[in-house]
Amino acid sequence: MTRPALIGDIGGTNARFALVTPDTFKPHDIQSLPCADYPSLVDAIRDYLARVGHDGESAPREACLAFACPVHDDRVRMTNNAWEFSRRDVQRELDLTLFKVINDFTAQALGVPHVDASNLVAIGEGRATEGCARLVIGPGTGLGVAGVFPGQHAWVPLPTEGGHVTFAPTDEREQNLLRYFRSRYGRVSVERILCGQGLLDLYCAHASLKGANPRYTTPAEVTSAANEGDAIAVDTVKRFLKILGDVCGDAALTLGARGGVYLCGGILPRLLNWLPKSRFREAFTDKGRMSAYNADIPTWVVTAPWTGLLGAAEALHNEEVA
Repeated sequence: MTRPALIGDIGGTNARFALVTPDTFKPHDIQSLPCADYPSLVDAIRDYLARVGHDGESAPREACLAFACPVHDDRVRMTNNAWEFSRRDVQRELDLTLFKVINDFTAQALGVPHVDASNLVAIGEGRATEGCARLVIGPGTGLGVAGVFPGQHAWVPLPTEGGHVTFAPTDEREQNLLRYFRSRYGRVSVERILCGQGLLDLYCAHASLKGANPRYTTPAEVTSAANEGDAIAVDTVKRFLKILGDVCGDAALTLGARGGVYLCGGILPRLLNWLPKSRFREAFTDKGRMSAYNADIPTWVVTAPWTGLLGAAEALHNEEVA
């Protein structure tokens, strides 16, 4: 019997596991388990394998797992939950012949080439150039930024910390917003604004600038209020998307992302109706002498639910991924 490989995409709250048949990229037996229900990663994996009937003699001998935290060393410490483990110990405990650990946004980048066209929503015009780098960017708990390009034999990921570049205002409103954020955080990175908490902070900043008291306390409430026509919430969502367009356009220039820009993460699929009404694409292309360059680059929102799992499947036997 051919053993499946184990793949996973593990965040601070949930661990998403699946199996994949060797030499394929389509996950099956996908389950999402609450991290808090398990004292360790190994405990969660063993429970998952028992649930899907692949423990014991049929247990996988190969695995690739993506984590929402730094993964440079043997010791991996989750940022937003209590899990901590040694790669070598996990490989030994699970009797794995191959065990790869990658960053969650590296997985997003490697998963993008395997996303069906039906799970891509185009924002504006543009045509991708074959053989060129692609930018993968996504606001969520933070702002993930990565690249991917087609190597000679496999997709090559380009991990970055692009979410931590300095926020650059482009008009008077953003100068005022920068003062608000700087008074609270000191240096202001783009991630301070382009994430879930940033959306809420941006709302509070708009309320402050308008002399109003904030009425909402979560990003979801701000989004819901915008959908119901609350003026400050509407301004907040539109400004969030405009700033995202600025940042995506700058990152596309830096990377030379003529293969396209892919917007990932949990926030943007909820703002699909707002993107055409916002200045996202205008800001993306408004790059002075390089405006025509960016106007040719397509931008898509990725609506596929398991992009990270696709990326883990790609990374499993990808020689470019250690």
